Amino acid sequence: MIKRLHLHFPFRALWLTCLLILSFFVVLPAHAQLLTGGNSAVGLWPSLQVDNEADQVEDPGDQVEDPGPLFSAPYGKDHFFGNWWGAQPWLLNHGIHILADVHEELAGNFRGGRRKGVDNAGQVGVELDVDWGKLTNADIMKGFWTHMMVVNGHGRNLSTDYIGDSLGGVQQIYGARGNVVAHLVYLYGEHAFLHNHIDISAGWIPVGSFFAASPLFCMYMNVAMCGNPAPTKYTEGARDWPSGNLGFVARVMPTKQTYIMAGLFAVSPHAYNGGISGWAWAQDGLGKFSSPVEIGWLPSFGRNHLVGHYKAGFGYDNSKYKNLLNDVNGNAWVQTGAQPQYEAGRASAWFMADQMLMRNGDGPTNGLIALAGWMWSDGKTTAMSHHVWAGMTETGAAWGRPNDSVGAMFQWMTMSRASVLQQEAALAAGVPFPDNQWGKVWGIQTHENIYEVFYNAHVANGMSLQPDFQYINRPGGSTVFHDAAVMALQFNVVM
Repeated sequence: MIKRLHLHFPFRALWLTCLLILSFFVVLPAHAQLLTGGNSAVGLWPSLQVDNEADQVEDPGDQVEDPGPLFSAPYGKDHFFGNWWGAQPWLLNHGIHILADVHEELAGNFRGGRRKGVDNAGQVGVELDVDWGKLTNADIMKGFWTHMMVVNGHGRNLSTDYIGDSLGGVQQIYGARGNVVAHLVYLYGEHAFLHNHIDISAGWIPVGSFFAASPLFCMYMNVAMCGNPAPTKYTEGARDWPSGNLGFVARVMPTKQTYIMAGLFAVSPHAYNGGISGWAWAQDGLGKFSSPVEIGWLPSFGRNHLVGHYKAGFGYDNSKYKNLLNDVNGNAWVQTGAQPQYEAGRASAWFMADQMLMRNGDGPTNGLIALAGWMWSDGKTTAMSHHVWAGMTETGAAWGRPNDSVGAMFQWMTMSRASVLQQEAALAAGVPFPDNQWGKVWGIQTHENIYEVFYNAHVANGMSLQPDFQYINRPGGSTVFHDAAVMALQFNVVM
């Protein structure tokens, strides 16, 4: 565990480090290759590789191009150590894709919040994807893959330690991993049929990495956006990376630019899906299911192929959840002490879009991209009801560094009416505010605004540094603490 650092010299050093790195890499000639995941965002959902050997056809027009490699924020697939002294090409030729990643995020709160201070959070992860068709050279195995990832997390959470904010954590790498050596993120099989028009995945799967997902989200550090937006990823039936649910996903692409995707997942009624290690799939209380559905349109406009991704979805969890306000008699249970009323089912919905407006190069994100979205969850049982975001990001050669990215994002998160009334009832009764899905509540929560800007510099093959600034308006959704200003430095290297 990395100890917390206190303000004074470390904080001044953090500021100077970020500013020097930003100014240095703006003028330094580019020499890194573009990462193909994480900050470079090539995928739309977890899937087989683009050059999948399954279902090869004579007419390429019948083949739906697969959307890209497995989405595993914040990883890419280029390696700092190159081809591993010749070992990697041999592994790839045999269908074995191995990736190790080190990710660190040093962040400091220098204004507002509970108090000033600096924390670091990070993780080490290993990903293994196996193309069993290549590995076995058996026709019956062509098109079948398995995907696995384990991570080890460490460090402290700046938002809860210093800001008093459990809603929009300023570090994307924190939490849900448990104090274990190897936390299982996912382990599932995948098979494509009919020239990739149909794709089936089944096993231990992060729901939010398939549904309401975009690789663009983890270009930003704030965890309310990376790698799946709040609020649904904090609910039991739709948890996101690094948590999973036991289930399956089916995706059908009628055309190259349209898809419909549906899933069925067992709901875990526990704080940690699969236990703190992620390996305990047969937890007690399983028996209810969540069933998300999503449709998407993937257009490409003009001769410059200005790509866009437009998707809408709906999810339903048939579990019973405690009403945030009412007891069995229709009164506030925080005041009466009576048993809460239980609601049958929880619904959620989302719409999100991104569109490239100007192209700077051949890569999938080499250009100016606008993105926006909205997500809703049933406010009777979920403390946060709405999340709206809008942002811009640009990657490419416009300023002479084709592999660097710059971006800005605004987020607005509002709490549900039932949650606000619950907290008002607790205040009137003189009892502590109940915790919710996001953690500790410091005051009556109404809404929170988050402003973020970043510059991501690719400093070597497989390595990036990202100075990041975030301004948190109404930390924790209340006025208990003053607005917080955070400066951070993110480091990522793919071994």
